[in-house]
Amino acid sequence: MRILVVEDDNDTSNYISQGFCEEGHVVETLTDGRDGLTQAMGEAYDVLVVDRMLPGLDGLSLVRALRAVGNKVPVIFLTSLGGVDDRVDGLNVGGDDYLVKPFAFSELLARVNALARRPHLKDTDTVLRVGDLEMDLIARSVTRAGDTIELQPREFRLLEVLMRNKGRVLTRTMLLERVWSFHFEPRTSVVETHISRLRTKIDRPYGSELIHTVRGSGYTMHDQP
Repeated sequence: MRILVVEDDNDTSNYISQGFCEEGHVVETLTDGRDGLTQAMGEAYDVLVVDRMLPGLDGLSLVRALRAVGNKVPVIFLTSLGGVDDRVDGLNVGGDDYLVKPFAFSELLARVNALARRPHLKDTDTVLRVGDLEMDLIARSVTRAGDTIELQPREFRLLEVLMRNKGRVLTRTMLLERVWSFHFEPRTSVVETHISRLRTKIDRPYGSELIHTVRGSGYTMHDQP
């Protein structure tokens, strides 16, 4: 899944992000409600985790604005406001679930997985395709030309990011942020190593490349010759 976390407490945000990443999901984090609204309206996510109390724009206003333009992405509120009226307010503006701090990550993960299984997610892309390569985000499976391809969790996440951005060039820094949650550029060849592994599994056995290097810029996926 691709998950957007809008949470202004860095410790909580890092805790959530690390947990989702360890489960093999693609996670992006923001600390400002207005930035969260812009990001959620401009990109496709499977689930949003939103704090109620945010700078720039509070969580209720963020979700209300999304629903006003027809954005149906599932949202779980994560907040210290645990009163009945607070929960009602969150659900009334269009939230799908509500979890009160402090919380156990295992419960948050279970609730997010439950949201991802709801039928309304059929309105979003749960199967990604580039040429004859398919990724099923619910079954967590990858096939090419009908063959099942086994990927490690980090390889799966990297391929998901590339496929979601078909035709767009993604820099090394962008991949480090979206796949490894590095918000700086460490001296590592982890991106190049995982790109090489993906090519070995999904390109070389099939005689045509889907992953392309854009010299001096980064990587992109497309099925054009």
